Amino acid sequence: MPRLHRWVDGFVERHGEASWTREDTAYLLTAVDGSRARLSAWSPAGGCPPDLERWAAPPRRLGLVLVRRGGYAVGRGEGERLAEHKTGTRYVQARTAAGGWSQQRYARRRAHQAEGLVAAAAEAARGMLLADPPEAMVLGGDRALTQQLITTPGLTALAGLPRRQLPDIADPRLAVLQASLARARSVMVTVRNRQGS
Repeated sequence: MPRLHRWVDGFVERHGEASWTREDTAYLLTAVDGSRARLSAWSPAGGCPPDLERWAAPPRRLGLVLVRRGGYAVGRGEGERLAEHKTGTRYVQARTAAGGWSQQRYARRRAHQAEGLVAAAAEAARGMLLADPPEAMVLGGDRALTQQLITTPGLTALAGLPRRQLPDIADPRLAVLQASLARARSVMVTVRNRQGS
């Protein structure tokens, strides 16, 4: 948490005096030079200025599901530790330049392979996350595939949990799952500097 306080102090040093406003689960920090920072965490924004230490604390138990064409990773985070995980691969054919009937046949095959990938990831998620449900979910990779997975029958209990999306992950492997847990526990900061700075 001292790191977040240092970041805010540095933002003020670079851009001048700043004021806080709140927005759902984020705080907006607007400096006198027009630069803005959006700090996003899991908890709803409270008073202004924020109690950063309490607000930025992540959920203790996180469920992680990462899916990209060709592979998946499912994990259960307990604090900073990845308590359990499973990764797997499934072949999903790439798009083809063929036209006509061939293109339609390839599209059906690709859709069938993607369904198999989602089914394998859903089975891993059911086995790992339903017995002791997490407080929040982290979904990463292909947004359409993760949405399909989270709405699979038997996983709808997870669909209503607070959620964080990480669309820019690499192929789902153990190292990527561990890095995603660290990212999910962090406050996400988006800075928009004033024009010309």
